[in-house]
Amino acid sequence: MVKDSKAYSAKRQKAIDFATKAHEGQFRNSGDPYIVHPLAVMKIVEDWGMDEDTCIAAVLHDVVEDTPVTVADIKNEFGEQVAFLVDGVTKLSNARSGMRDLDTYLPETKDNLLRLLVAVGSDVRVLIIKLADRLHNLRTLSALPQEKQKKIAKESLEVFAPLADRMNMGRLRVEMADIAFSYVDPKRYNELRVLIDKHAQSAEKTLKKVIEEVSELLTREKIKFEIGGRVKSVYSLHKKLAKHNQNMGEIYDLTALRVIVDDITDCYLAMGLIHSLYTPMSGRIKDYIAVPKQNGYQSIHTTVITKDKQVIEFQIRTREMHEYAERGLAASFYYNEQKLTENYRTGKIQHLPTNLLWITELQAAAAQLREGKKVDLKKLKLNLFADKIFVYTPKGDIIDLPDGALPLDFAYRLHSEIGGHVVGVKINGKMSNLNTRLKHGDIVEVLTSKNQTAKEGWFSKIFTSHARQKLKQQLNKDKES
Repeated sequence: MVKDSKAYSAKRQKAIDFATKAHEGQFRNSGDPYIVHPLAVMKIVEDWGMDEDTCIAAVLHDVVEDTPVTVADIKNEFGEQVAFLVDGVTKLSNARSGMRDLDTYLPETKDNLLRLLVAVGSDVRVLIIKLADRLHNLRTLSALPQEKQKKIAKESLEVFAPLADRMNMGRLRVEMADIAFSYVDPKRYNELRVLIDKHAQSAEKTLKKVIEEVSELLTREKIKFEIGGRVKSVYSLHKKLAKHNQNMGEIYDLTALRVIVDDITDCYLAMGLIHSLYTPMSGRIKDYIAVPKQNGYQSIHTTVITKDKQVIEFQIRTREMHEYAERGLAASFYYNEQKLTENYRTGKIQHLPTNLLWITELQAAAAQLREGKKVDLKKLKLNLFADKIFVYTPKGDIIDLPDGALPLDFAYRLHSEIGGHVVGVKINGKMSNLNTRLKHGDIVEVLTSKNQTAKEGWFSKIFTSHARQKLKQQLNKDKES
């Protein structure tokens, strides 16, 4: 019996013992007993704050694929939910196993990647277990042959790290990308690592002084806060330098200070106070609280010039925003567990926060597959790696759409009944064509009429699979009536 220093529930300990027995006699490339891996994956999802069923499924995630244990056995021993999750992870592994040529599976071609995502669309926890599984495999990558190291590292860098980013799991994205990059391009990784370390050492004295000055002012103004530094990750720096023609002079956030406060009001008060101490750089204030990033990330970023002419970036956020920036969808799942799980098994799509709407598209595709319906993956615009835009209703509600979306996509996202009765659209107060590509920040007003019905010609004025599907349903319904 494997015992942890932490006292687990009887069900969790039973799962640990079950997995230990199932994997008995199996070893990893490092020579360690195989059970070390599922135990590590369980610990990772536990650290992310996931629920008991997810932790149990994590420790059992390889038993169906690698041992004689069946999904039915898991269901009998641990219940339907755990069996459902283990089955999902197994299907994901099986879907990937045939993709020996990585180039046919990476985001450039999309189709195979979409198949993977649809395969796990029934329950987002399957994705979270898979990411934990990949993280531990990366942490132990040195035990594998060099050719396999490169393949797994490249896959992680181009698929799994961007997926973690789409789920706003910042801490995971950074660790995953940096480990993978160190195997994909070790020479460049080491060069940038040295550069970052040198910069951090030279900036240490300045940062210490700035922390003292800001802390004194915030304390005097009776704002509760925490302040600390963060250094840019190696892979993030690599990507940013590529954008700026390798010009280090254009990188202002190599080191940054994070200020964590109690509420949103204090975020803006803290920014004002920081600006009273130092000179804010023009065009370098980004309010991701008012307009969050596409993955739900919220924070105020402001870059300032200190009295010593040093450039420092501040990131100001609440505790909840910080938790979400670090743990992303795992944190959101923890806070919205019932909302996210109640309809997974039925395939019914529920309302989710704006930054999680991509999950509903995943669920919709998965539900179609379960019903035996064909899903045209080429037309499915579920692209986790594409840029997203936020557009607004006249009342100020934020609607999340893929870059390239058109007014009818917006209308169908609001409601299928609205989409089916569109007669025109105003963008930023001006009458516009239905072929007008929407831009980030646009205010969109849909004009409708009860006498208007859906038209076949609208397919050429639609970008998203969601709107296309709703239009098709309406046209079929009209034919039947």
